[in-house]
Amino acid sequence: MKHTVAVLAGDGIGPEVMPCAIEVLEKVIAQSDIQLDFQHALVGGAAIDETGKALPEETLRLAEKSSAILFGSVGGPKWESLPPAEQPERASLLPLRKHFQLFANLRPALIYPDLADASPLRPDLVEGGLDILILRELTGDVYFGEPKLRRGTGAEEEALDTMIYKRYEIERITRLAFESARLRSKKVHSIDKANVLTSMVFWREVVTEIHKDYKDIELQHMYVDNASMQLIKWPKQFDVVLCPNMFGDILSDEASQITGSIGMLASASLGAPGSWGSNEHPFGLYEPAGGTAPDIAGKGIANPIAQILSAALMLRYTFKLENEAKKIESAIRKTIGQGHRTGDLLQKDGGKSLSTKEITQKIIENL
Repeated sequence: MKHTVAVLAGDGIGPEVMPCAIEVLEKVIAQSDIQLDFQHALVGGAAIDETGKALPEETLRLAEKSSAILFGSVGGPKWESLPPAEQPERASLLPLRKHFQLFANLRPALIYPDLADASPLRPDLVEGGLDILILRELTGDVYFGEPKLRRGTGAEEEALDTMIYKRYEIERITRLAFESARLRSKKVHSIDKANVLTSMVFWREVVTEIHKDYKDIELQHMYVDNASMQLIKWPKQFDVVLCPNMFGDILSDEASQITGSIGMLASASLGAPGSWGSNEHPFGLYEPAGGTAPDIAGKGIANPIAQILSAALMLRYTFKLENEAKKIESAIRKTIGQGHRTGDLLQKDGGKSLSTKEITQKIIENL
């Protein structure tokens, strides 16, 4: 079968690491029964420069005709002077999530045993590696709640964002968290701020109700401020972490830093059942967790592993090619185990750093 993948490389290091992911994909699916047609389009700052819009109509139309979106990164200092609503991330990535009803962001936070020294945490806290799956709800919460406004003048001027959740939004992300836990260590931490926020009291109530259908899963509730401390103090207590939108945004970035490099972390944003795609090929947007890294863009030294791992997640979740996804992940583990590193992964004893293209070739050799 042949499927279209919308490739939106974006800005900064995006156009450098995206070809690496596609090269690995083409290699690994060559022997499968699926064909992927990679169609490229502009998004983010590059699209603003070319068309005046961060998400051009032709890019959106391409995405609608595709089975999945392979996304790079958007934004940078060049476009920070634009009005907030017109800046690349707010005017491209957020509308894509909303348009395709991408309600769940899955962000694995991994520390390979061979990279434990790259973590800023004490060695005893990450010895043997770390594997946490953070599930962040994407369509509700303060990011999308209405009203959202500024009003008044002088000392009485004020700004307002609304933190709001509907029952179905909490239910579907909660069920996904429990289903994911069944494939892992059967443990879920649900994060909230129920001691202060009414919306989070509701969140905790709904999560507790859904848990009745998953008695085989251990559920623990944790306030977000405590969770942010516990990720540093005792990260191995976590397996699946279920988060509302804003708290998930913050905690997933914290988790990315304890792994040693954000250049290693992939993510998948999955669509609501029946919205886009099909039961056989659910729609998703797959992107690295890091940003555009304008300080190293164009130097050929960016770490492409997060983009490549995002491509592996696409094979797993949209195209149900579990074996092929595992081949990519195993090749990366082997490459790291052989001591190959980009500059961001060099440990305290230093060593030779590989370029973006060089480490990609090592991964391909290990497939």
